[in-house]
Amino acid sequence: MRKESKKVIEMQSKIHSLIYPNQNGNQLFIMREDLLPFSLGGNKVRIGQEFFDDMTEQGCDCMLVYGNSRSNLCRVLANLCWTKGVPCFMISSREENEERIETNNSRLMRWLGAEVIPCEKDQIAETVEETMLRLRKQGYRPYYIYGSKFGTGNEGVPVGAYVKAYQEICEYEAERGIHFDYIFFPSGTGATQSGLVGGHLLRKDCRKIIGVMISSREKERAERIIWEGIESYFQKNRLPLKSEDRAQIHLLDQYKAGGYGKYNQEILNQIREEFCRNGIPMDPTYTGKAFWGMKNYLKEKEIRDSNILFIHTGGTPLFYDNLGNEG
Repeated sequence: MRKESKKVIEMQSKIHSLIYPNQNGNQLFIMREDLLPFSLGGNKVRIGQEFFDDMTEQGCDCMLVYGNSRSNLCRVLANLCWTKGVPCFMISSREENEERIETNNSRLMRWLGAEVIPCEKDQIAETVEETMLRLRKQGYRPYYIYGSKFGTGNEGVPVGAYVKAYQEICEYEAERGIHFDYIFFPSGTGATQSGLVGGHLLRKDCRKIIGVMISSREKERAERIIWEGIESYFQKNRLPLKSEDRAQIHLLDQYKAGGYGKYNQEILNQIREEFCRNGIPMDPTYTGKAFWGMKNYLKEKEIRDSNILFIHTGGTPLFYDNLGNEG
């Protein structure tokens, strides 16, 4: 039987319509994951709780995380660890040809007492191995959120977060007598998309779930990672899965604007418009880029008379990083 850690987070989210004129008969809705009531919200609140529960089940007593200085997941996990009195260590890399930068997320990581361990992209596995060895020598039982030093082994752990969130979306539809024809969101590590597609496969309902890629990762590799997460979750829970189910993974790679953390003036304009029109903060790394990509896709594909749900996956600290850069 699964040993559950005592929750500090109550998962709840709000879905509401957006004010947008002349959308070809489409009605836009938004799911405000950024309003989840812990650590400035976001999809990583749900995902972070899944990792923390797994760490507790494995009998570990400290957490090792990995990410960029912009990482919302690292912020949330550091906050969970502080709340539970668990030491947290963060291996932090930077993008290729990028200067090492400070963000509000990285500042919060230090505020929360996490030990930040800088490394380069080609040294991640080595750094993970060295850090795990050091922690064991210090008497800890460390938990690395991605499993092995190569980032494999824990693919199914975070998927359950958005299988559950998908159920919330379906409950909202049933209560309001509405059906979302499309669901869009930023797709980065793939865990959110694995969960949404997994929930979709379990419900056997009819809609398109579309991730807007925000990093420089190749589309084929991203699809493989998403599928591996789905497979791992379904195997762990002894659920049936067919190879043809992989066709339900839809990714847009034409709106990356150069890769992770990169953006253009159109994205900044979209962020400003969304805040002015609907009072919703977005950021150029995740949500603003994905929202901009979604709107371009709807226009280019001439999608009409549909109900569109955009999942705001959070990143509020990065919204404030961006103020003053709108051009």
